[in-house]
Amino acid sequence: MISSDDSTGAPRKPEGKCKAMVVCFILGLGSLVSWNSMLTIGDYYYEVFPWNLATSGKGGIVAYIGILVAAACFGIAGGHVEGGMVGDLCFMCPEFIQSYLAGFAASGALTSLLRMLTKLAFEKSHNGLRKGAILFLAISTFIEFLCIFLYSICFTKLPIVKYYRSKAALEGSKTVSADLAAAGIQTKTHDHDLVGYDNKHGERLSKKQLFLENLDYAATLFLIFLVTLSIFPGFLYENTGSHQLGTWYPIVLITMYNVVDLISRYIPLVQWLKLESRKGLLIVSLSRFLLIPAFYFTAKYGDQGWMIVLTSFLALTNGYLTVCVLTVAPRGYKGPEQNALGNLLVLSLLCGICSGAILDWLWLIGKGTF
Repeated sequence: MISSDDSTGAPRKPEGKCKAMVVCFILGLGSLVSWNSMLTIGDYYYEVFPWNLATSGKGGIVAYIGILVAAACFGIAGGHVEGGMVGDLCFMCPEFIQSYLAGFAASGALTSLLRMLTKLAFEKSHNGLRKGAILFLAISTFIEFLCIFLYSICFTKLPIVKYYRSKAALEGSKTVSADLAAAGIQTKTHDHDLVGYDNKHGERLSKKQLFLENLDYAATLFLIFLVTLSIFPGFLYENTGSHQLGTWYPIVLITMYNVVDLISRYIPLVQWLKLESRKGLLIVSLSRFLLIPAFYFTAKYGDQGWMIVLTSFLALTNGYLTVCVLTVAPRGYKGPEQNALGNLLVLSLLCGICSGAILDWLWLIGKGTF
């Protein structure tokens, strides 16, 4: 039971913020480790499944379809987890969202490091590429199970998490009923299409109204990931040419991206470096379209050093802008609205990822790959 600190019955805010931030970081890492595992062993897929699909590749069409099904399952699971967690954390303090998003980037950095180590360990052994990929996937699977137990045993039972969920429930949230029952707090029942009250006008706010009020934030997230996924990781495997690093070159680029992406997600913690202007965030996200021709001409005329710099800048803007949007957007709303807004923004983010991944295939036009 969480005690109250005033006559209104509002629960007293407990300590444990730092512990919760650490847990959020680890959960963010686990949320994307499977997805990043699929991306990071791209060199193995390119060996087993050449893009000449007419011959079914060395791995066979059945195995190829199996990989596609597994990737689809990762996408479905990832979408549910990201939407649920971001919605949950949006009605908590902004540092929780920042830590969770930093964990996203950490999963990429960790998988890149593990992939480099496994590739190095098995590079000269017989069938080493396959052995390294299997070991790498086994480690990633262990991390996934660890995060499942961490969430069920630790996160949901943290006093500060119970505090924020209880606070959101007092404001009308329906998604935390289990924790409310444990805290002995009753929730109010709302219509299925209403998520709370508009703090600006004191009127009930539908999900559609909430989305329209934050359309610029949704568009910003969509554009961020549309540009990023139209370049990363497909372009970095297909269009970077031959360089001194040889087969290590794409892996180095992927690793560089993930490391810089991780670092960039901590920049908004410095308040004067955080971009909070709605118009500013949208303008900067639109300006990132210039990266597409920049990558094209760098791959065609530049050397590997310039490509590494450009990849780092892509990662820097991706991580920084994502954290800025998701920590600023929920301000000014109550718990139910923040929860719903988090879900809507993740939906926009995932639509951007999907659209960017589709556009990523445009780099193959004219290469004679198929």
